[in-house]
Amino acid sequence: MTDHETANEPEFEPSEYDMTIRRTFDAPRERVFEAWTDPEQVAQWWGPKGFTVPRCEMDVRPGGSFSIDMEGPDGTIYPDEGVFHEVDEPERLVVTSRAFEDDDGEFQLEVRQTVTFADRDGRTELTLKAEVLTATPEVAEALGGMELGWSQSLDKLEAYVDRSAGGTK
Repeated sequence: MTDHETANEPEFEPSEYDMTIRRTFDAPRERVFEAWTDPEQVAQWWGPKGFTVPRCEMDVRPGGSFSIDMEGPDGTIYPDEGVFHEVDEPERLVVTSRAFEDDDGEFQLEVRQTVTFADRDGRTELTLKAEVLTATPEVAEALGGMELGWSQSLDKLEAYVDRSAGGTK
């Protein structure tokens, strides 16, 4: 037990927030992969419902970085930055993202995301695995909303790839 914990407080365990989401898109995997790796396209769908992306910069290559600012409905900017570890077009991306910088410049949250894009007869089965590497108790509320946030982002991605392909869903 640490100094700031009492006997009645449960210990904060970031790995309890690890998750996997699978989604099938009615679009070829090259199209879905491109929507994940082109900053102009990412800005069209990234973030939960009601959020926008005023800034998105990406250097998509192993060791390359990304920086995405999400703007909430109330105007709050949520910066997210990270590094690409693996880029296997059009099959797989592995990135680590960091968010919630504290007053000392330390990130309170670090998550490793592995995204795979499987061809399913012209459709794409996307699997997103998020592994929480580090997190402070201060970001527990954000972690609690991570799965919903990703689900809403993937809803927006689905609508985006449908629109950009001329779909009428």
